[in-house]
Amino acid sequence: MDQASTVSTSKAFEVTNRHILAIALPMTLAYLTTPLLGLVDTAVVGRFGDAALLGGLAAGAIVFDVVFTSFNFLRSGTTGLVAQAFGRGDALEERAVFWRAFAIAAVSGLVLVMLAPLIAAAGEWFMDAEPRVSQAMDAYIRIRLLSAPASLINYAVLGYFLGRGEAGRGLLLQLLLNGVNIVLSIWFGLHLGWGIEGVAWGTVCGEVVAVVIGLAVVVRRFRRLPRMSRQQAFNTAAMRRLLSLNGDIMIRSFVLMGAFTLFTRQGAQLGTLTLAANAVLMHFFMVTSYFLDGFATAAEQLAGRAVGARYKPAFTRAVLLTSVWGFVVAGVSSAAVMIFGDRIVAVLTTSGDVQAQAALYLPWAALTAVSGVLAFQMDGVFIGATWSRDMRNMMLLSFAIFVASLLLLGYYLGNHGLWAALHIFLIARGISLAAAMSRRVGRTFA
Repeated sequence: MDQASTVSTSKAFEVTNRHILAIALPMTLAYLTTPLLGLVDTAVVGRFGDAALLGGLAAGAIVFDVVFTSFNFLRSGTTGLVAQAFGRGDALEERAVFWRAFAIAAVSGLVLVMLAPLIAAAGEWFMDAEPRVSQAMDAYIRIRLLSAPASLINYAVLGYFLGRGEAGRGLLLQLLLNGVNIVLSIWFGLHLGWGIEGVAWGTVCGEVVAVVIGLAVVVRRFRRLPRMSRQQAFNTAAMRRLLSLNGDIMIRSFVLMGAFTLFTRQGAQLGTLTLAANAVLMHFFMVTSYFLDGFATAAEQLAGRAVGARYKPAFTRAVLLTSVWGFVVAGVSSAAVMIFGDRIVAVLTTSGDVQAQAALYLPWAALTAVSGVLAFQMDGVFIGATWSRDMRNMMLLSFAIFVASLLLLGYYLGNHGLWAALHIFLIARGISLAAAMSRRVGRTFA
């Protein structure tokens, strides 16, 4: 019998540290493979000794960050709805949620493939780089966009597994995807001499292999369940709810990207040296976020399952334990950055001026983990509970506070003010979501 089918879906269930770590640790490892992949791609292209190719790869990666981050809702929205169906013990609805997400992913992916020339042109216009960089970027984007249907379907597959608390399967799929990607990028890029095109084709192959294996596992499981009509899978009300949920999450993601983009822009206004120092220091926050995302993912599944089961004790304990673990990890991360940060900065850049500038603002960067942990955990809770409208609204409120803080503090305190505004943004997100949660819990578990 499939292991997943033996998991208890009774309404009353206990949330333990073991449950949390069983989800958080595999997903943290999965998330940490992402920067490794970027390093390999850069190393492969860098072997050709052509700065234009490296510039094209970097610019193309930014375009894909924007495009695919916009579709992260396919993963998180699927996780929340599957977790709730799992909590109710409704296996047919779990399957229906997956096929709805699959349909949206497939259609969206095909649209992205057809829009590839337009997306490439828009990216080149926005970057406004020299012709050889734009040429390399164009080739990379056009090839990589061929993987869009597989990439977005992989989001749905991962969301389904995470919704059921099967983080181990999610980790294996991510390792398979990134492993194939790395091996083939090296093979195509270096051994066959395809360069940046080889790196792009390696990514396409990795996504396709992962989606074939992931779909095979999912379909094999579904065959053991009773037949489900197309009307049940794609009924209008359910599709409308999924699209509304996904729309709210998309807005939230866009605003979040906008906040970090604005932080970078304001730093650029203070000079190239400040821009470079901030870019180096933001790596500390990004790496820490991978660890915090692991516990936020645990909050998604367990909170969503508790909402589906209408079992408040499990919800309360899931919020408490994931937050405690989040603060522990954040505290350890901040301490590590404070102690070893200068040495890590020296590895990331050989410029003495950038190192000295980064040292001035290192404490700000080190403490972003502590300031942001509640925001990460509350995001996970709200996604799992599918309280997407509140999450969207609190993000918009926090962004308004951030903009006001950025302009005011940046004017009077320079780069110290920019970092202070970033902390205010993170804290505002966490506190506003926690306040909204206290109202939502009473209505949801009434």
